[in-house]
Amino acid sequence: MLSTKKRPVPEFRSEDEEREFSAQHDSTEFLDWRSARQRKFPNLKPTLRTISLRLPVSMIEDLRVLAHKRDVPYQSLLKVFLAERLEKGRRRAYAFR
Repeated sequence: MLSTKKRPVPEFRSEDEEREFSAQHDSTEFLDWRSARQRKFPNLKPTLRTISLRLPVSMIEDLRVLAHKRDVPYQSLLKVFLAERLEKGRRRAYAFR
């Protein structure tokens, strides 16, 4: 018979130490995922990273026109478009599993 008692998660001195530990251990040794529940953290702000993206001038102009019609900055509209496409891709990927 399997024991349902899980080992305690150790304390870590740094994120690097935690990453190394996680790479070498299976989380099921420490957590019972059957009792896990999905949570949302609405007040967390995502970490942002600036990127450089080369786009054709005509594409940027089209984006600016669409953004102006919606009264939003064009970079914000671009993020919305990317998020929608990524979600569509995730749904499609899960459908093929």
